[in-house]
Amino acid sequence: MRGLDNARVLITAGASGIGRAMGEAFVAAGARVWVTDIDREALADLPKGWIGRRVDVTDEAAMADLFKELKVKWGGLDVLCANAGVAGPTALIEDVALEDWRACVSVNLEGAFLAAKFAAPMMKDRGAGSIVVTSSTAGQYGYPNRAPYAAAKWAVIGLMKTLAMELGPHGIRANAICPGAVEGPRMEGVLAREAAAKGMARDEVYRGYASGTSMGSFVEAADIADMAVFLGSDAARLVSGQVIAVDGHTVNPDPKV
Repeated sequence: MRGLDNARVLITAGASGIGRAMGEAFVAAGARVWVTDIDREALADLPKGWIGRRVDVTDEAAMADLFKELKVKWGGLDVLCANAGVAGPTALIEDVALEDWRACVSVNLEGAFLAAKFAAPMMKDRGAGSIVVTSSTAGQYGYPNRAPYAAAKWAVIGLMKTLAMELGPHGIRANAICPGAVEGPRMEGVLAREAAAKGMARDEVYRGYASGTSMGSFVEAADIADMAVFLGSDAARLVSGQVIAVDGHTVNPDPKV
């Protein structure tokens, strides 16, 4: 992909799942990859050549230290993938504990804010850069029984659009990817919790999600990664402020099974 040869790419929550797929795709495009995560075991199993650090994206001091280290080792940053997120509770709004609300919003929204806060000055220094935030189709349509997650993912889009306006004059682009239902361990947890909450079988819930898309399918982490690589590359040099769903085209965000 144009412009990614030897590019410096930071991916939060990059040791597994969507983040790891992003790392693999960027490396395949010729970039260098640095990932953060809180999973020590996953960090210990990174591919050769990757840099990995255990960092809590909600800890401002830890994030500041990360970017100082990155500046020393790399001298700057070309692409930020603010990917860290948690699913949060599955419950009716009256049953959501404030503590759980705050924990979900903190990782999904404040994590993206802190990553952008420290990445922006580095990108301004070179007069170019790409910020890709991971939102969700829940940030486009809402999501019954997932109020904290949906609220945070809507807010991430507002953050991204503001970044695009604020940083565009400095040659920095910002975009959001909205994954739909992505095959993998995190979605399996969501399916299990939703099945329990609705008194349904896991497979029934799975089919409901798939039938809510015009293509009748879940997506793979690699599909999200391919979009991140495009948005980080020069092929997307005039793409900014955009919300791009990679979801098989959601036509019913709350399918009834």
